[in-house]
Amino acid sequence: MGPQPSTVTGVPKRLPVPTGRDVPRFDGAPAVEVAGLEKRFGDLLAVDDVSFEVHAGEVFAFLGPNGAGKSTTINILCTLAFPTAGTARVAGYDVERDPDRVRRSIGLVFQEQTLDDQLTAEENLRFHAVMYRVPRREREARIGRVLELVALSDRRHDLVSTFSGGMARRLEIARGMLHTPAVLFLDEPTIGLDPQTRALMWEDVLTLRREEHVTVFLTTHYMDEAEVADRIAIIDHGRIVALDTPTRLKAILGVDTVDLQTADDARSLAALTAAGYRAERVEEGVRVFTENGEEQVARLVQLVGAAVGTVHVHRPTLDDVFLHFTGREIRDQGGEMRPAMARAWGRRR
Repeated sequence: MGPQPSTVTGVPKRLPVPTGRDVPRFDGAPAVEVAGLEKRFGDLLAVDDVSFEVHAGEVFAFLGPNGAGKSTTINILCTLAFPTAGTARVAGYDVERDPDRVRRSIGLVFQEQTLDDQLTAEENLRFHAVMYRVPRREREARIGRVLELVALSDRRHDLVSTFSGGMARRLEIARGMLHTPAVLFLDEPTIGLDPQTRALMWEDVLTLRREEHVTVFLTTHYMDEAEVADRIAIIDHGRIVALDTPTRLKAILGVDTVDLQTADDARSLAALTAAGYRAERVEEGVRVFTENGEEQVARLVQLVGAAVGTVHVHRPTLDDVFLHFTGREIRDQGGEMRPAMARAWGRRR
């Protein structure tokens, strides 16, 4: 059996960017409830006994490599695949017993673009409004609203074929919000986008969360993107191996490390140890384990009593957390088994 999830319960924040500070947990029923979920494809166990809850109004992330089970889980939650075992409820509805109600309660942005690039932005949204039975009297206002939220009002009448990849992605998010869903699912939403465009897209998503009170469930293998979430579930080989806030997950690994390259590493190590610091020799010098590493640098340099060439302070990152719980760095190979896009909202497995 692999490492077990952290038992510390994370709590969401209402700010548009992570702050590391927790606030009281949202009241009311969870937006997503999953218990003992499994999905098999023949002999392959793609989702293995997965259980978690997503609080209403939070940004929740599934962090893991390709092939970890992220998209397979999202497919089940969005009624695109049947679970082999276990239960899942979205917006209070069972994904197997009430699939139509689940679909009416969610927005979904796939990994692949699904817009019609021969239609304008407005035409794509209007078609979606008809499909989701948005009342005619509300369509114009909703189209204008979501375009404003993703900063595409000035491209309303332009063909999607003229859009950049980032603009098309933002339009897909606007489309997913058009029918005011309770939960917005984003499956690897920024894959293929440059870092600046990814940052702009996340500003849009967090604005949607704040102003539309939507719950956001994303899958990603980007560490910096996962930092946006209120809570992160690390998933690998179909199992959740850790679940908590980004701050608390990193705190599991403990203190900062300060690496010092000195003129006399042996003498420096002895001096630091004598002063009560936990330290060890490493290939490039001396490594010190301490709280608030940046604040300790001046004192450490003074204590070593030898010339210091370089100083490097390292705080635990999500990369370190992932390595800690899985035994390796996040990988980017293979792909998850997921329905073809042509079948996305039609026949279910």
